[in-house]
Amino acid sequence: MKDIEPSEKDFSASDASTDSYHVPVLGSELIAGLAVFSGGHYLDATVGGGGHTSLILAAAPDVTVVAIDRDPQAIRFCQARFAGQSVEFWHGNFADYKSQNVKFDGIIADLGVSSAQFDVPERGFSFRYEAQLDMRMNQQQSLTAAEIINRWEETKLADIIYQYGEERYSRRIARRIVAQRPFQTTTELAGAIASCFPPKQRNGRIHPATRTFQALRIAVNSEIASLEAFLQHAPEWLKPGGRLGIITFHSLEDRPVKHQLKATPSLRVLTKKPISPQPAEIARNPRARSAKLRLSERISSSSLAS
Repeated sequence: MKDIEPSEKDFSASDASTDSYHVPVLGSELIAGLAVFSGGHYLDATVGGGGHTSLILAAAPDVTVVAIDRDPQAIRFCQARFAGQSVEFWHGNFADYKSQNVKFDGIIADLGVSSAQFDVPERGFSFRYEAQLDMRMNQQQSLTAAEIINRWEETKLADIIYQYGEERYSRRIARRIVAQRPFQTTTELAGAIASCFPPKQRNGRIHPATRTFQALRIAVNSEIASLEAFLQHAPEWLKPGGRLGIITFHSLEDRPVKHQLKATPSLRVLTKKPISPQPAEIARNPRARSAKLRLSERISSSSLAS
């Protein structure tokens, strides 16, 4: 495991309930799709609060898990949560993980931002709270949302807002940001973004800043590039017959997952259409409403040769 530097607040399993840290989505569907079995070896590439890892451990006896997260807070939380259990931790971006020739019976990746990241104001992911413009999943990296907002040129800003936020007012928003910067807080930025929208659109169901904040978060954390690298490597880490399950939350994630799983010769796609949450799960956890699960299976070498 990589070294983890202490932060201002170190979280342990006693600091927050597991549900408040991160509610796992599509848990039963994911475990069924992985076909977890006794003695199996699994990789949770985005452990977060450990919800899915907990389900894997409970699904069969003598199961072992390698748990990855780029967020040191998540690693510390799960080290406390799974103390004494068969879980090995690796701190870093899943795109940089090296399996050292270890093969897994199943790999999972939940690409959603954890509730802890959204709901802890000082992380700066949400405009619901006044906080510094941060948005780093790994707070050891240097690039923050403030750096992008206050230093990047207008054209580059507009491009990421359009590409990663699919925001139709991207150029108008970028122009307003450049004219009014520097920005210090999330709420200050959200107000400037909202002012770019026609009055009738400022009080809709979706806040006008939602897509721009998504774009900033993706850019700060290189999420799409990291996902593409992970999709290239993950099939190589599977044993023949091993399963890969990936949960996405928006089309920018789902499109590359769908296409790469289909285009990888060593994988057989198990879900022609993605699995979505049932109404009961969405009622319990509204953040699950946009989740999609895609599953695939590693083909044996003999099948590839034929």
